Amino acid sequence: MESPIPTVLSSSEVLGDSEVAAAAAMVRELMEVIETVGSYAGFRKTQRKDCLNLVRRLKLLVPLLEEIKDQVGNPLGVSGSGMDSLVSLKKALLGAKKLLKNCNHGSKIYLAMESEAVLSRFHGVYDKLNQALDGMPYDELGVSVEVKEQVELMRMQLKRAKRRTDTQDMELAMDMMVVFSKTDDRNADIAILERLANKLELHTIADLKAETAAIWKLVKHRGGHNETVQQILDLLGKFKLIVGIDETVSLDGPISTRTLRRCQSSLIPNEFLCPITLEIMTDPVIVATGQTYERESITKWLNSNHRTCPKTGQTLDHLSLAPNFALRNLILQWCEKNNFELPKKDTYPSSDTYSADLMEEISLLVKDLSSSHPNVRQDAVMQIRMLSKENPENRISIANTGGIPGLVQLLYYPDSKIQEHAVTALLNLSIDETNKRLIAREGAIKAIIEILQNGTDEARENSAAALFSLSMLNENKILVGNFNGIPPLVNLLQNGTIRGKKDAATALFNLSLNQANKSKAIKAGIIPPLLRLLDDKNLDMVDEALSILLLLVSHPEGRNEIGRLSFVETLVGIIRSGTPKNKECAVSVLLELGLNNSSLALAALQFGVYEPLKEIAINGTNRAQRKANSLLQHMSKCEHIP
Repeated sequence: MESPIPTVLSSSEVLGDSEVAAAAAMVRELMEVIETVGSYAGFRKTQRKDCLNLVRRLKLLVPLLEEIKDQVGNPLGVSGSGMDSLVSLKKALLGAKKLLKNCNHGSKIYLAMESEAVLSRFHGVYDKLNQALDGMPYDELGVSVEVKEQVELMRMQLKRAKRRTDTQDMELAMDMMVVFSKTDDRNADIAILERLANKLELHTIADLKAETAAIWKLVKHRGGHNETVQQILDLLGKFKLIVGIDETVSLDGPISTRTLRRCQSSLIPNEFLCPITLEIMTDPVIVATGQTYERESITKWLNSNHRTCPKTGQTLDHLSLAPNFALRNLILQWCEKNNFELPKKDTYPSSDTYSADLMEEISLLVKDLSSSHPNVRQDAVMQIRMLSKENPENRISIANTGGIPGLVQLLYYPDSKIQEHAVTALLNLSIDETNKRLIAREGAIKAIIEILQNGTDEARENSAAALFSLSMLNENKILVGNFNGIPPLVNLLQNGTIRGKKDAATALFNLSLNQANKSKAIKAGIIPPLLRLLDDKNLDMVDEALSILLLLVSHPEGRNEIGRLSFVETLVGIIRSGTPKNKECAVSVLLELGLNNSSLALAALQFGVYEPLKEIAINGTNRAQRKANSLLQHMSKCEHIP
């Protein structure tokens, strides 16, 4: 009986004609993969840096493949080991292509939610590329020394990339945590939603249509609808409301009246439909680019601080809206001829009139902030507070008319309600990035800290929220710390209302990203109230407490105070029975403690952490699995666990 033909050729065997043709085809395919990923131009913002770096590194393989292609045509051809290396490289490149394609076409909301898991996939791609290139027979493949050195340089870059940890976009992370929370009453705050939509680049009609399609593909790929998908759909619906699309996003259920109306709209001439809502227009207006929209829809768009034409994407030279009487007459004639009844809608004043009236109102209110009559002053600051909450355009207008200095002066006014309105108005204004600097420049931070110490409950809550917003700028983090703003935040965390505790935790988390502020927070006594939050399940602030502790445990003073047996036992309890997110944070804190003090890792074993850790290593979140495996390995070294 003849022995079977080996499927893998030894390094001494030269491929036959058919294998040479296959090798040549494979090299061409690999080069096409690199060319394809190089053409991707829409990488999601949350993964853009990693995607561009990976594409740049993959392009470094092109000279290698070109030299291999030349070798394939030589009489000696390519050896079996060379072919095996190409097969491994193909698998690695196809894995990279799949990941990059997902980051180019996938749901922006989903990729932001799963950023840790996606980062883990990048690390997996780096490993596969390194493994494929590790056994590459360069000499047999006729690869020059220069190209070999270039490939080795790329491999070193991949290894460094896996070790690198960029600073997370904390504002994005905190906003995501708020909008997905079922208990945080800020989850529908228009300012947070606007900021999040901008960060995720979901602020145009085209963006939202593409995101809707991406979510449908995600659901189809995952084989159904689950809680995560519903969270994504709910957030998408809120983003659509911001730009003027009033619809419920759903993947099942009965067809809505709006959907039926859009089915009817297929019979209506396209030029009669508003490009934003796809409904027949009752009050068509022309914008600066010459495009026509329904007045209500384009007004909502402009009031959301957009300065581009939704259809063309061009920047608008001006914001005037001109009635399109000719088109309106054509619509009315068509409706009469086809017995079609136009939907009843409210009439709106022209944008020019509205803007001029509003600017005049804001200007008068800003002047009234300095009135000698207390009632006039209080009424003005209260109205500015309300206007600053409504939309981005108002926030810019209030700042441009000199409202910020007037509001800062009122922070020192001896009336608690006026202080409360002033600090809340500044909180709303600080949502705008430019205003953050203007507010700090006017000396507001020191005054906000004084209100945080002595104001009403609502004023203290909003002062904490304002410090969080302002400290998104690194220079303001330093100012808050230098003006001794951390101790009153710790006091609010310990003694404030539920809302106050949440606002204080958010601010302290952000401020503790600064190394000097970590030490100040620890000295201000932040650790005890954080530990109490871990035990108080009614407040639902375990995630916030653990997130801050994870920052503080990287500081030697923090480790000294946190690293007690009673705290380790608490962490083990959370690892055993907490929510998936709780477990992830608790494992991360315990890993940091254990790496710096092996006795604490051994103590965790005595408290029974081993079995829960093994479970998390298999079924936890992606980040929790990585941390749990690292902790298990460290514990194994400490006590030689098999």
